[in-house]
Amino acid sequence: MTPTLQTSANNKNTGKFLTVVLDTEAYGIAVLKVREIIRMQKITPIPQMPDFVKGVINLRGRVIPVVDLRVKFGLQAGFAERTCIVVVQVSLPSSVVQMGLIVDSVEEVVNLAPAEIEPTPDFGTRIDTTYILGMAKIKGVVKTLLDIDRVVSPSTVEALAKSAA
Repeated sequence: MTPTLQTSANNKNTGKFLTVVLDTEAYGIAVLKVREIIRMQKITPIPQMPDFVKGVINLRGRVIPVVDLRVKFGLQAGFAERTCIVVVQVSLPSSVVQMGLIVDSVEEVVNLAPAEIEPTPDFGTRIDTTYILGMAKIKGVVKTLLDIDRVVSPSTVEALAKSAA
């Protein structure tokens, strides 16, 4: 990647991020994608969905699909005292939908400058990193910045949107 392209890619990803924890790792979600943070509640399961899709919740009269990020990222499922649902807005090719993401806990909102963001590393193999915006260095700790529109495959999101409608 040329320095000019790298700089413009970093500028696109700068700004405010909500940091959340899954297992022992922290991830950043663009604040502009976050609608609200709610406590865990009863999730109604939907048959024949992938394991990471836990079902739907009723959020003030709207049916919102819920994805367990621990399961999506291959971590052991489980809930703790601080487990919560981060409601995000996901952009699809044809529409915008709200979706709940189960996370272990929410840390803080951080403002990231271009110098604090590194491009996604090249792992040297065919590892899908399209859902990663970059790696942020926050207070000496590396955190993965997620492209929330790509975390869940578009086909799964569209199936969820249809079942929630």
